[in-house]
Amino acid sequence: MTPQNWLWVGFNIFVLAMLALDLGVFHRKAHVVSFREAIAWTVVWVTLALLFNLGLWHYAGPQKALEFLTGYLIEYSLSVDNIFVFALLFSYFAVPPKFQHRVLFWGILGALVMRAIMIVAGTVLIAKFAWIIYVFGAFLILTGIKMIVKREEEFHPERNPVVKWFKKLMPVTSDYREDKFFVCENGIRMATPLFVVLLLVEVSDVIFAVDSIPAIFAVTTDPFIVYTSNVFAILGLRSLYFALAGVMDKFHYLKIGLGAVLTFVGVKMLLAHTVWKIDTDASLGVIVLVLATSMVMSLLRPKKAVASSASPKAPADSPKP
Repeated sequence: MTPQNWLWVGFNIFVLAMLALDLGVFHRKAHVVSFREAIAWTVVWVTLALLFNLGLWHYAGPQKALEFLTGYLIEYSLSVDNIFVFALLFSYFAVPPKFQHRVLFWGILGALVMRAIMIVAGTVLIAKFAWIIYVFGAFLILTGIKMIVKREEEFHPERNPVVKWFKKLMPVTSDYREDKFFVCENGIRMATPLFVVLLLVEVSDVIFAVDSIPAIFAVTTDPFIVYTSNVFAILGLRSLYFALAGVMDKFHYLKIGLGAVLTFVGVKMLLAHTVWKIDTDASLGVIVLVLATSMVMSLLRPKKAVASSASPKAPADSPKP
């Protein structure tokens, strides 16, 4: 086995060990994740990512470390969109707080597998069809502009075609059965609303990955850097959700900032093989500046409260599938 293969094996063993520690020790029993616990885990995941970055700097050189750091920042910042969706899903389906971690744990485990497949596919496509990088770049520019100009839309997860298809495939209980995804009642195997939420979490991650995976290919085409930066961003997503879910509405300009980041990354892709090529260190600086500016502007210019009648909340008992 080559040293490169050992890197892949060692990293994946580390990820599996951390996930086992997370679910088997720290979250063995369902409980409400407190703000303090969420902040602690966020610090842990960010620290592990930075330590990994230092290891890359030592063993692979500053360029690889810079590529990882830039890719990690892009993926981590773009994951904020996932947090918005998680909050909407949990609110709409009235998921009890103590079961939310379980949904996100298995949702992110599935996301790791799906993203690995998408990264392999993207790497193969770029290796065989170099021109596809321009397609990715144009797609990111269009997506970024859409994020900047698009207004908020009403959220109707029950209209999702995947949910409609699944409910035809398997019956769903009318309410939750503790933290179970499936139950057997009267000899019939049924899914619970918790599994429907998990299904929507997986679907939303695949949708967002269509944006984020091409974005990191603008920084590097090294599959190991692409994969590891994605994994660290996803692993820190759960704790970031529990830390920020209650204050996300305060950063209303962040979505515009994320759109600007995607647009910039798309432009970087289109200029990759020209004299106007944008270096990785410059990209990192621009991304940090854009995200920091959007967050500061959100705090300096708070969003005006919207009348409750303008956007009524769904009743807690209405969204049961």
